[in-house]
Amino acid sequence: MRGRGWKLMGGLPLLWAAEASFSQEVVRTLDPVVVSSTRMETSVLETPASVSMLDGEDMRNSRLGVNLSESLGGVPGLQIQNRENYAQDLQVSIRGYGARSTFGVRGVRLYVDGIPGTMPDGQGQTSNIDIASIERIEVLRGPFSALYGNSSGGVIQVFTEDGKLPPEASASMAAGSNGTWRYGAKARGLADVGDTELDYVVSLNRYTTQGFREHSGARRNLGNAKLGLQFDSDTRLTVIANSVSIRADDPLGLSRRDFEDDPGSAVENATLYNTRKSVDQTQGGLVFEKRLDDSNELRAMVYYGERDTVQYQAIPVAAQLNPRHSGGVIDLSRRYAGADLRWTSRYELGGRPLTMIVGVAYDELREERRGYENFSGSDLGVKGGLRRDETNKIWNIDPYLQMSWQFAPRWTLDAGLRHSTIRFDSRDHYMVPGNDDDSGNARYKEWLPVGSLSYSPTADLSFYVSAGRGFETPTFNEISYRNDGLPGLNFNLAPAVNTNVELGAKARVAGGVLTAAVYQSQTRDEIVAADASFGRTTYQNAGRTRRTGFELAWSGRLHEHLRTQVAYGWVDAKYRDDCTTPSCMEPGRPDKRLLAGNRIPGIARQAFYMSLDWMPEEGFRAGIDGRYLSSIPVNDGNTEAAPSYFVAGVHAGYVWRNGPWRIGSYARIDNLFDRRYAGSVIVNEGNQRYYEPAPGRNWSAGLDLSYAF
Repeated sequence: MRGRGWKLMGGLPLLWAAEASFSQEVVRTLDPVVVSSTRMETSVLETPASVSMLDGEDMRNSRLGVNLSESLGGVPGLQIQNRENYAQDLQVSIRGYGARSTFGVRGVRLYVDGIPGTMPDGQGQTSNIDIASIERIEVLRGPFSALYGNSSGGVIQVFTEDGKLPPEASASMAAGSNGTWRYGAKARGLADVGDTELDYVVSLNRYTTQGFREHSGARRNLGNAKLGLQFDSDTRLTVIANSVSIRADDPLGLSRRDFEDDPGSAVENATLYNTRKSVDQTQGGLVFEKRLDDSNELRAMVYYGERDTVQYQAIPVAAQLNPRHSGGVIDLSRRYAGADLRWTSRYELGGRPLTMIVGVAYDELREERRGYENFSGSDLGVKGGLRRDETNKIWNIDPYLQMSWQFAPRWTLDAGLRHSTIRFDSRDHYMVPGNDDDSGNARYKEWLPVGSLSYSPTADLSFYVSAGRGFETPTFNEISYRNDGLPGLNFNLAPAVNTNVELGAKARVAGGVLTAAVYQSQTRDEIVAADASFGRTTYQNAGRTRRTGFELAWSGRLHEHLRTQVAYGWVDAKYRDDCTTPSCMEPGRPDKRLLAGNRIPGIARQAFYMSLDWMPEEGFRAGIDGRYLSSIPVNDGNTEAAPSYFVAGVHAGYVWRNGPWRIGSYARIDNLFDRRYAGSVIVNEGNQRYYEPAPGRNWSAGLDLSYAF
């Protein structure tokens, strides 16, 4: 790769951007779509894995531009749901991995410009992702996800735009139902500084909402910056920095009756204890890329970040009278850092192309975790006396090796191996009568092999089969509370290990790209929620599970300006063993009775998405989209399920261009038919308040203005 050829992925819509228009009136020559998620930088058709690409501009068109759930609904196998609760983040799962999470992201790896958005223990968050400056997103599913180590049931990678000529400044504003406002500004450009080429993107956004439900207001300030220094045709340094500040009320989940009768309500304890959360995070990183010669390249990445979180929970005062209770206020201070060093070599073996990658990743986290009472005297919802004080440390070191060999004109063999080592260490500083030292440590290791064989009979058709093994350790939050109610960490929780097999096909069909895949994933020691009440969740291992699924997607252009996208996913996710732990056998609690054959909660068996958009560069724009999700079991006993639903959205807008000026506008209605449905669920919630309602019919509208200098 030379010069700006390093930027192998331009702004291209999901899969169909590689195709010519279906219309005979337009002849287009587009850059090839290149996938980087497998690190081999191959075209979409040549990638032996299920991977979807989304263009950042498409994610912003005719949308509020606040949550990834607005635009990722068309990725098969990805279940991403808005909780309408900014104290708990989005609910994200890929092929069922991550569905157990009651807050944040588990089981799915997140990256922003190569920097992990997932901590070493596997806990991640989407709150620092700035949609306004996204160039593209790649969503990787299936066996090749294991190449990213712990908690990689799937991988979501976000890439920020590069600066370009001419320099451009833009501003945007949007408003919506429930007192929603978003303001943004962005600058991007490219300049020569001596012999160095400098490109930059700086984006700032503020979002506020009163919330659809009672006690669900939130505000978020977000900044993202990317600076690129191209020293010569072979050397590039990228500097990345972003910061986010969140203040959000937490309305908690609702019972089935309250969900049906008054979905906009909040639990009484939410207001009584003023449940809320604050997050302040800043992180930055450097990526250095060097082409050493025609066959060898070096890439080095380092990063550092700080994340401070304070959460007020609705834990009754009586429960905190136990001297071993850790209180109703969580105060976390996290400092994390890491590095990834990678060497890529390209040779020939037997006269055929061979690419080899060798690398090592290291990450560490230091957490100061304190717990406080959520009362002081008769005042509730305030920080009281100290009840927990510990220092937690995590580190992982993961050497990895990958290769891709095109051993015949139409055949390619890919393989990879990663060895993950993760160590947890906790030091308890809070010891009082009745509360002993709860320090401890644990170490997890696993070899993660991946392999695939692909065959391309023509330039427009390819088949592949792949297999691999992945694993998922419990996060620090998941070992923070023991199932017996005593304080200290639950180091008895074992990691889950999964074996994945996938068979897939990709083809250029009818002016677009068609992808299909069937897969099966078998897991031992599945990590599941044991109980969740008063904002506190405990976890346990539940034996073996199996996920069998099918995915089909097509996207393309029916005309120069007419785009369509269709995606369908089916997954049968079930337990294979009876659970006999005390939690599963609790008398009078059929909702906790986990039996072989029960569906894994939090996972919809079927999902369907379709959109049709008229999107010219100038003039009138319009579109319609619809999404169907089947019922979702909410507990291990399968005694209740969130009902299935279909929701539709429509939008219209207009784009004016005059010389260097561009003005865009849009108006949108979501949940057009005013359906009542659960936007997400809280799996195994101990008080059986499983449901997080979605808003009824709602609107948004916005303007954006840009000037190219």
